[in-house]
Amino acid sequence: MKCLAVCQDDAVARTLHQALTPTFELNCLVDTRPLARRLQDVGLHCIVGDPRRIDTYVKADVTPETCIIIEDPGKRGLKRILSAVQDAGATLIYVLGTPHHLHRGWNDELRAEFSDVTALEFAELFSGPLLIELSRSTTRAKVHQYQRYFANADRVLILLHNDPDPDALASALALRTVLRRTKATAIIGALDGVTRPENLRMANLLDIHVERVTPDAFVHFDRIATVDVQPHYFNRALPRVDLVIDHHPEQSGYTAVYKDIRADYGSTSTILTEHLRAIDVTISERTATAMLYAIKSDTLFFARHTNRVDLDAFSHLYPLANPTMVRKMEGAEITLERMEYVRRAIEHGTLSDQVFTAFLGTSSREDFIPYTADFFLQLEDVKWTVIAGIVDDTLIVSVRNLGYSRNAGEFVRRSFADIGTAGGHRAMAKAVVPIGRFKEKFGNLENTEVSKKLKELIDSFLKN
Repeated sequence: MKCLAVCQDDAVARTLHQALTPTFELNCLVDTRPLARRLQDVGLHCIVGDPRRIDTYVKADVTPETCIIIEDPGKRGLKRILSAVQDAGATLIYVLGTPHHLHRGWNDELRAEFSDVTALEFAELFSGPLLIELSRSTTRAKVHQYQRYFANADRVLILLHNDPDPDALASALALRTVLRRTKATAIIGALDGVTRPENLRMANLLDIHVERVTPDAFVHFDRIATVDVQPHYFNRALPRVDLVIDHHPEQSGYTAVYKDIRADYGSTSTILTEHLRAIDVTISERTATAMLYAIKSDTLFFARHTNRVDLDAFSHLYPLANPTMVRKMEGAEITLERMEYVRRAIEHGTLSDQVFTAFLGTSSREDFIPYTADFFLQLEDVKWTVIAGIVDDTLIVSVRNLGYSRNAGEFVRRSFADIGTAGGHRAMAKAVVPIGRFKEKFGNLENTEVSKKLKELIDSFLKN
């Protein structure tokens, strides 16, 4: 999140830097080059310009989502600064009363004229609730923008990845609430429907209907949003979208009017929880139950890739959700069909140097592969799992680790990005490769040889 600090005091700038990073991407606007050089020497990014001119803020790329904190200059031009900031399009504006100027410029007259501006005391910078409020204000501005953009659309599509998981289903339900839509005016769709047992159970229990859509149907919607997935996933069938909300690493190759991508979050449902809280929407029991289950599912109940904000979202949703319903949805985790793929991995897999690798052969569903990778990560002395299988002439490689060693996403990108799509987080990653391209690169391997090749690749990666 971007924050622009308008200040002419060295100590104030350094204090803001200490208080706001890394939560905010902080830039300082100062009016002298010597001050800019001093601040740059200690790692602050500075812009030199006249804070009373609109073009200064235009050059600084200020948007309605940029948080502006203005050091109160006393009676030396605060009104002109506030006018310039507002005329440049900023909406999140705070006036900071410093020990030198305890709001001497921020008087009743200005308070009446600039009613949307908030006054801050210097001591508040070190308050945890202040940082939460600043973040929430930034999120609120972002949500209001895309709400207005979607408001007049007759037909909205909330598009999910193939065979959507709990996080995708819950995020779609939450976004529909944010947009103030019904299932008639905001369709939840996917190219391939829900098939995994626990996801079917979730969709049925919570009455989440996912329509099958084709790429040809995209043109019939006035607005399209993707949640828990980015448009590159659809292989150029979706070159432009109106909104992207996702917690996976940001990808290129598409255009979006609005996007909120937070790769350091454990689930997309956490992002949507923040959107709902930012605009003070009442979260229904159904939506809270879906999002609570999604956060538990995507983070393996906080056992992998978990952020403080995931815990905060979980704590907020817990009293609103139906715990009995969550337990019912969780009951579909283990099936005989899944155990068949665990059996294959036991029969054909190898464990060496705390790395378990296995090739499962042909699979009827893609989800059996990541399930097996998660299953074997629970074994004693296993720190990495690399599991592969073939689904419809495509090799799917699922990688898991304990989260504190080398980066799983980096491994799949290095090994497979040149022949397919590959990416992920530190603790979990995935590659999708046409089997023909895999054979071109690695040879026409037999089943046992595929497993050996995976072992060679991960061993080479971990040793370098």
